[in-house]
Parts: sequence; C-alpha cells; structure tokens
Amino acid sequence: MATSRLVRPTRSGWIAGVCAGLADRFGISRGLVRLGFVIFGLVGAGEIVYIALWIIMPKDDRP
Repeated sequence: MATSRLVRPTRSGWIAGVCAGLADRFGISRGLVRLGFVIFGLVGAGEIVYIALWIIMPKDDRP
C-alpha cells in the first residue's frame, strides 16, 4: 500500500531505510528497489543517489 509521503522508516530499513521508504511510497517491492540500487550502483551513480536520499528524506516520526 502506497503512503502519501516519502519518509525513511526507522524500524524496517536495512541500512538507512531509503529503499524501504521508496518502496512503501510507490507501492512496489522493497527487494526490487534494492536490486535497482545495486544495478544502478554498478553501472552509474547509485551510491551517490542513495546517500543524497539518505540526507534528504526525513525519518518517519510515527510510533
């Protein structure tokens, strides 16, 4: 189920929760988002985009 805002979950993320937040926001599999970042990291600038999103995306403040 897609949420209405883009946030990093504090409890269900592996490293920083960026992939989990993107997957939850757009209603797609977290595994697919993680795989996309790995592939993008191998052929492009996936690490830079991940770190930028880590800084930009707010943490989820819901309990």
